[in-house]
Amino acid sequence: MDAAAAAAAAAALASVAHLKGRKGAFRIALIPPEVLRGLNDGLLETVNLNEFLALELPQLARSVARHIGLDAESERLADTLAMLPAFKPMQRHGHIARALYDLAAVHAERDAVAHRLATHASDAARCWAAQWVALSGLPLAARLDAVRRFAADPHFGVREIAWMAVRDAVIDALDEALVLLQPWTADADPNIRRFASELTRPRGVWCVQIEALKAEPWRALPLLEALRADDSRYVQNSVANWLNDASKTQPEWVDRLGARWLAESDTPATRYIVRRALRTLGKQA
Repeated sequence: MDAAAAAAAAAALASVAHLKGRKGAFRIALIPPEVLRGLNDGLLETVNLNEFLALELPQLARSVARHIGLDAESERLADTLAMLPAFKPMQRHGHIARALYDLAAVHAERDAVAHRLATHASDAARCWAAQWVALSGLPLAARLDAVRRFAADPHFGVREIAWMAVRDAVIDALDEALVLLQPWTADADPNIRRFASELTRPRGVWCVQIEALKAEPWRALPLLEALRADDSRYVQNSVANWLNDASKTQPEWVDRLGARWLAESDTPATRYIVRRALRTLGKQA
């Protein structure tokens, strides 16, 4: 990006700075036109689900392509955007990510393009960058390294896409993944600690289930033990949801684990995790 383009980009971002602290509208129809323009021009992050669902993806994809140095009018991107209505909303993002990935693959400055996408002002653009990790063909350890920046992203939506991007690779190499993720549970960033738990949830949300951990959840016990008294509510909820998932296939194991944790770690954090972890079992009882 030359100096003139960089200056223009900085001016565009400055023009929407006053919108960054907004509260999201509780209905799509109530989103201000100025906010919609900023979102679709790739200058703003979404602040709630309504804004995310209101995105005009063809406009946003072309804006982002221009920002990162790709041809916004390329036939590859145009073909993808034309077929988007045939897919469900989240699938549309995956197709856009793939089109941008293919364009970047033949770009002379591929690494620079990737960096601009990964650091883009739009959370949707950073989600597309996270999805590139799934397309990379890298070994598992390298994929986890590549996705780490997205696991720590300030935006909740990017963090969700981050673990989804490596879920299949983790399932294919589960034992290796459980070892590689162990240091993540001791990271200073709660987003990173939560990633280790959320990524390996036996059931998870909007993703392929991990049948091996539904059958043998104790295989992930080293990860869970490290987080049983975590001081972050974000992490606590993930661990509790992990165990609640497991309780649907291995209820006795989860019940015994909860009792042991309370006996060994009688802290507010552990009590909260165990109480939420046993919610399905409590309803059944």
